[in-house]
Amino acid sequence: MTYLTNPVVPAGELTSVDTVAKYPMLTQAKGSDGNTYIYLTGVASTAAGSFVTYDELGITSLLAANAIGPVAIAVAATVASTYGWYCIEGSVQGLVAASFADNGLVYATATAGTADDAVVAGDRVKNALGRSAISDGKALIQVWNPFMDDATAA
Repeated sequence: MTYLTNPVVPAGELTSVDTVAKYPMLTQAKGSDGNTYIYLTGVASTAAGSFVTYDELGITSLLAANAIGPVAIAVAATVASTYGWYCIEGSVQGLVAASFADNGLVYATATAGTADDAVVAGDRVKNALGRSAISDGKALIQVWNPFMDDATAA
């Protein structure tokens, strides 16, 4: 894992989508907002706020039922063949289902990359919590190195 020498990524760069990797995959840095971000590859259909899982190479997949691995939230539309920053610690807007409620636990849904607070055994995103009600398809999500392990118990 790489950490930036200058550990603060300017706010404008956090939402940029790179066609050529500007940092090594899995580089972590603080944003000017105080959140921690990780640099990853994009995947088709990623939108700002999409939940993804990623592997040891920094390759992402939209969050889906029964996923296993670390989870991050895209801050830009980093689609296939692009690169960008994803939030792994702090509070950021995440895509959620229509019924998501403030202070809800976070679960994978049948819609790839979108979360909900409806309990689904094995699909809880651990270390993630909703911090606002839904607005325009998103809610404020607080994360601290979230992950999924497909366990049936919380």
